[in-house]
Amino acid sequence: MKIRTLLYIVVLFVLFTLSVYSQQYSFPVTIPPSLSANFGELRSNHFHSGVDFKTQQTVNKPIVAIEDGYVSRISVSPGGYGLAIYIDHPSTGHTSVYAHLNSFNKEIAEWVKEKQYEQERYQITLYPEKGKFPVKRGEQIALSGNTGSSGGPHLHFEIRDTQTEEPLDALVFLPPVTDTQKPDLQGIAFYPYMNMGLIQGSNNPLRINIAKDSNGNPLKINRVINAWGRIGVGVKAYDRMNGQSNIYGVKHIRLFVDEKLVFSSSIDRFSFSDTRMLNSFVDFEDWKKRRSFYMKSFIEPGNRLSFFKTANKGYIDIIEEREYLFRYELEDYLGNRLDYRFSVMGKPQEIPSLPPCDNWFSWNLNNSFLDLGFSLSVPTGNLYSDICFKYSKTESQIYYSHLHQVNDIPVPLHRGAEMWIALHTDTLQNKSNYGIVRINENGSESWIGGNYKRGGISTTIQELGDMYTVSSDTFPPVITPISPENWVKQRRINIRLSDNKSGVSSFRGEINGKFVLFTHDSKSNVYSYVFDDERIKKGEQMLFVFTASDSAGNSSEYKRVLQ
Repeated sequence: MKIRTLLYIVVLFVLFTLSVYSQQYSFPVTIPPSLSANFGELRSNHFHSGVDFKTQQTVNKPIVAIEDGYVSRISVSPGGYGLAIYIDHPSTGHTSVYAHLNSFNKEIAEWVKEKQYEQERYQITLYPEKGKFPVKRGEQIALSGNTGSSGGPHLHFEIRDTQTEEPLDALVFLPPVTDTQKPDLQGIAFYPYMNMGLIQGSNNPLRINIAKDSNGNPLKINRVINAWGRIGVGVKAYDRMNGQSNIYGVKHIRLFVDEKLVFSSSIDRFSFSDTRMLNSFVDFEDWKKRRSFYMKSFIEPGNRLSFFKTANKGYIDIIEEREYLFRYELEDYLGNRLDYRFSVMGKPQEIPSLPPCDNWFSWNLNNSFLDLGFSLSVPTGNLYSDICFKYSKTESQIYYSHLHQVNDIPVPLHRGAEMWIALHTDTLQNKSNYGIVRINENGSESWIGGNYKRGGISTTIQELGDMYTVSSDTFPPVITPISPENWVKQRRINIRLSDNKSGVSSFRGEINGKFVLFTHDSKSNVYSYVFDDERIKKGEQMLFVFTASDSAGNSSEYKRVLQ
């Protein structure tokens, strides 16, 4: 009896799971669906967590709920997702996310505005009570836009596991889209394992661009690849869709050697806490130098991503003097597949030992480096593999410190390392004006910032391989009124706000000493306030004050009497 009951429970659980994961929602757009990006695409420092719907290169297209549920979160931000709505769907255990919106529906917009005035800030994240904003499948919740960190008008759409908040591949749950095009292969890379393998007699990576025939099919590698010892390989590839010029991420990647599967990648979900591990999945050095995405078909020891299956961590041991047959299978969500074959010749050769390393950093230990006027601390869990850390410094009379080269090649960090640089000249009274800057290849500066500490500046960096020094920012943000003579007539105030170095960190608008809501977007330096007749009475004299501060502690103020 107990066994029968247990079997009954198991069957119910399986049926429930199948019903949830075969759930087909409606599309979040009312226009014909067309994708500009898919789930798991490779981006700078992260995987794409949703699918992007085109909105016919414009804004204000209706956005609708994909299923019954209730609004569980609303966010407004000048960057990131911009204006976004989150809807929980209790019947399926999912949360749908709609981002880069231009506006919310009237009921939601009025409530958000009320909360912004209560908190006296534009950027805000709200969690409405469960029953406050119920929605029905197909109900309009917003209009599409281009807000936040969006490169053009579109809808960024996600489906998440409500309990874990992990994003899932939304295409699994939506009606199918038309796609008969197979993925597009563009390159093959070879990586000798440190001190254990060689490619073409070298311990350096070898990257090969793959040419195409007149029909767009990849041609064979036109040279013999010799190797010995342990190696890994990688592939540069994208997916294509019918009638679209966009490139997309490849859903499934499989590597076979002598027809044995040694690596497979199928990205269906991931954790936001692990998304920076993309930097271990890709050839980070090639990405930094050439903005090219090679995907490794082997797993570094610090890589915890869960969507890989491997034999020997994906590494191949070339230990026989013969031809090793390699084959990549690249497959998209709808099963369109490209097979690409190539070979590696095993050529016995002595693998030379690496030169001694003075500063060895282990991926699973706390690592630190100390020099006169410089220190670096890399806590455990930040490196994906062992490295030989290299450091050098150059004297400088231009900056407040020497120039510090923090490693010779780009190396990603998962969370960050604490770096401290000593000042050789400490003349500024306001210590907040100091900040660490990264010196780019063209000699320009990128402000990193930091805090004054023990006669130097301390900050967190998220990768190795760059040059840093200490500079300063002593100039406040510039507040420029745009056509102020028309503000009262047009019932709108536009301010252009800019900063020369460290960037605007805060701003505030007031009329007669009371907060007024300025909106802005990270893609523009224009900040706008639309007169609120419920809060601002017509006809009375108004003193308008706008203040702004930058990340180095400099502040500006603009005043004008409005009549």
